[in-house]
Amino acid sequence: MEKGKSNIADRIIKGFIIGASMLVPGASGGTMAIILGIYDELIHAVSTIRRDIKENVIFLGTFTLAAILGIILFARPMLAAVTLWNKPVLFLFMGAILGSIPPLYRKVMVSRVKPINILVALIGACLGICTMYLPEGVFQLDDSFTLYGVAMLLLAGVIIAVALILPGISASYILLMLGMYDMTLIAIEEWNIFYLFPLVIGVLGGIFLTAGILEREMKRHPQFTYMLIIGFMLGSMFQVFPGMPEGMEISICMATFFIGLAGILWIGRKRSMK
Repeated sequence: MEKGKSNIADRIIKGFIIGASMLVPGASGGTMAIILGIYDELIHAVSTIRRDIKENVIFLGTFTLAAILGIILFARPMLAAVTLWNKPVLFLFMGAILGSIPPLYRKVMVSRVKPINILVALIGACLGICTMYLPEGVFQLDDSFTLYGVAMLLLAGVIIAVALILPGISASYILLMLGMYDMTLIAIEEWNIFYLFPLVIGVLGGIFLTAGILEREMKRHPQFTYMLIIGFMLGSMFQVFPGMPEGMEISICMATFFIGLAGILWIGRKRSMK
């Protein structure tokens, strides 16, 4: 994995798109980063930040600012689109997820996939599906500033970080599962530092820990790691699936699905030709 391939404009555009998509139900920031071809660079920059602090901080800083702007400026319109045209938009996401699998599969780096790693992909898919059935409100936190609350926010931040790093797991879904979705949005709106600070510290710590482990495994066991990620992504399609369309909506959903699929396959092909 090499860093430094994305120019600033390209990085900002991708950050915008990833940030805007993160609050869409079922959408994974990690999956979107893979779709846009910046996932490996982000993982590498986080896991090696101390080796080249200046370049990595600039890379991650510009991407993060663009993602934050994407959340602020585009998440609401995207959520409105999901509300107004729920099934066509989510079928578009499903097509995009499926279209991102072939470029990711090419990263397996071997001509033949071992049977054990096919099993790993199936396990990853099952785990991705199982996240749909986790009980909501696990943490049941309130906004009071207590030692227990701080500890739980730190732990929640680590869990959210894993969702941000691993493709196929939606961070917004994890917030909902933990019973923190509404409270976190309110805390952001009201700038509740006592709530946000330990949560952000937990997220940052979890990202650096997870990214380092993930990059090492990508180097040591690329087929195993990428097949697990592919499984997660395939499993996430069940989270995104909004149900079968009816009537005229069938043709619209089929069209948006193939638009998402063809568009991402075309982007992946253009990227592989560079």
